[in-house]
Amino acid sequence: MLLSSIRTSMFCGCRTASKRFQHSSRSPQLRQWLVKRGQSTITAEAETSSTLAAASVPNAATNRIVGRWLLGCSGLVVGAVVLGGVTRLTESGLSMVDWHLVREMKPPQSQAEWEAEFSKYQQFPEFKIMNHDMTLSEFKFIFYMEWGHRMWGRLVGLAYILPTVYFWRKGYFTRSMKGKVLGLCGFVFFQGLLGWYMVKSGLEEKPESHDIPRVSQYRLSAHLGSALLLYCASLWTGLTLLLPAHKIAETKRLMQLRRFAKGTGGLVFLTALSGAFVAGLDAGLVYNSFPKMGDRWVPDDLLAFSPALKNFFENPTTVQFDHRILAISSLTAITGLYLFSRRMALPRRAKIAISVLAAMAYGQVALGISTLLLYVPTPLAATHQSGSVALLSLAIWVLAELRKMPK
Repeated sequence: MLLSSIRTSMFCGCRTASKRFQHSSRSPQLRQWLVKRGQSTITAEAETSSTLAAASVPNAATNRIVGRWLLGCSGLVVGAVVLGGVTRLTESGLSMVDWHLVREMKPPQSQAEWEAEFSKYQQFPEFKIMNHDMTLSEFKFIFYMEWGHRMWGRLVGLAYILPTVYFWRKGYFTRSMKGKVLGLCGFVFFQGLLGWYMVKSGLEEKPESHDIPRVSQYRLSAHLGSALLLYCASLWTGLTLLLPAHKIAETKRLMQLRRFAKGTGGLVFLTALSGAFVAGLDAGLVYNSFPKMGDRWVPDDLLAFSPALKNFFENPTTVQFDHRILAISSLTAITGLYLFSRRMALPRRAKIAISVLAAMAYGQVALGISTLLLYVPTPLAATHQSGSVALLSLAIWVLAELRKMPK
């Protein structure tokens, strides 16, 4: 009887508790609380997932990838500049007398195709005046030099455009980086058009001129200058993504050093650009002596053209004189930058960059003098042209090491 009474009371208690729970679960307050809790849980999970997605790209890893890509592109631009210089030194730039984006990617294959290409070349001033006794095998050499330069230019274009599309779709670019990359790709396209515009100037008939056929020195300097700008922009952007900015105290001397480095970099760029006028006018073949020009410090025909301003761009003597002055000024500025930096406490990387820049400046001047004294041999002249790009690269590295910390 006792056990039966206990069992009955426990059963009744459980049923009562169950009914109370069911009644309480049907109450509006509890139902509303459960709904709100579910909504807050979903919202928190959504915010967490969106935060993780936003933090995924772009990040430090993707910045390194983009930085290495831009450094690779800048290396390809250097190759184009060097190959273009060799093409100019071997007088091969006018061998291809038309321009087609796709069709010219395949060079002549058969004997008939080569003879047809050679026949087109024979109709233009360079063959008639300079190369009228050129053989087909000699033409093939200069054709392949120019063809290689143009194909390299197409490779540069693909190296910029295709990864840009891929990285854009993957979300690797920040908003500011998107603008920079679009500018670089647009500059590549402009550079190709400018190259053909330059070549056209050497294919035109000029009955009033008694000079040998050559491309316009103005267009040549514009072509080289745009290539150097593309290179500098790519290298600077790549270095700023790969090299963390130094935490340096913003002192007055540091600000002076930074301004000094910027001015020196601009002077190095201007010196390299003046080399395009030297190449365009063959100005390295006049006054092959140093330090004097002939028997004088200032040659007699320095201002032979009228008006006087014309001498700075069309007189070979003045163009070589200007290049000498700019080169010596660059060397002096880099030496001053090195000595000024020695008296400051700078990060190790910055000191190394300035030291290497100074060493390269003296080597580049020695190359230039040797090229002049030896009457511009092609291997030495090509090395000197490459040295100008190396010097500009080191100047950009110095600027990257001295840049301000981003806010």
